[in-house]
Amino acid sequence: MRSTFRLLANVKPARYLEPFAPTGLTGLVTHPSPRPTLIFLYTSTLEKLKAFPESSVYRQSTEALTRHRLQIVESTKPPGFDAWLERAKKAVAAEPERFASLRRSDGSYAAFQRDDGTDNPRGEEWDGESIEPTSEGPARTAEEEARWHQAIEESTKPGADAPADFYLNDMKWENEPALEAEQIAEIEKQIGAGLIEEVIQVAEGELKVVDELYKSGAWEELEEKPRPGQWSYFERQTE
Repeated sequence: MRSTFRLLANVKPARYLEPFAPTGLTGLVTHPSPRPTLIFLYTSTLEKLKAFPESSVYRQSTEALTRHRLQIVESTKPPGFDAWLERAKKAVAAEPERFASLRRSDGSYAAFQRDDGTDNPRGEEWDGESIEPTSEGPARTAEEEARWHQAIEESTKPGADAPADFYLNDMKWENEPALEAEQIAEIEKQIGAGLIEEVIQVAEGELKVVDELYKSGAWEELEEKPRPGQWSYFERQTE
């Protein structure tokens, strides 16, 4: 089992996996926030698949697999998740205008996760060492990022008034609590596609494939029709 590699790479058993620690696979380190990352990737893939015709075989198969894996990940909640969710809802409700530009079509919010020192999401075992920033996981879309930078530029012009959704203070957002090592192992077992970091890599690749197939219109009829019997050798021969 590939999960054995992770156990060998981490000599000291712990309640939580250490972020960026070796997984046992060359070039692959322990992901700091696999659950929100996978939820973001899977929901993004499902949203983009809606642009494909319902008759598309690719859409049907990819939706079924993605929904199945999303259900596995979403159903596994880290300790303290419900309390964190309530605090997050209160933070949004307190300043709805500030979060409006980060709201996605599915009702979730796109924001960079950062450690603001307000809590200890990894429990008492975690030594509080800061986590290096990562580009993976929930983040602003290109459109949201461009709008944010435009707001900053406009606010710095002489005599310009700051936009209504622009704030000088950094937006603090409490990170989602981390999954325990046993919970990650259970997700890996149910998905059956290697370590959760490998699952993330596959999800990232699938998201890119959706874009490429949509651009190419892969569901459309071939411009050059195949000759009669061209694909017959793929059929099962029966007597």
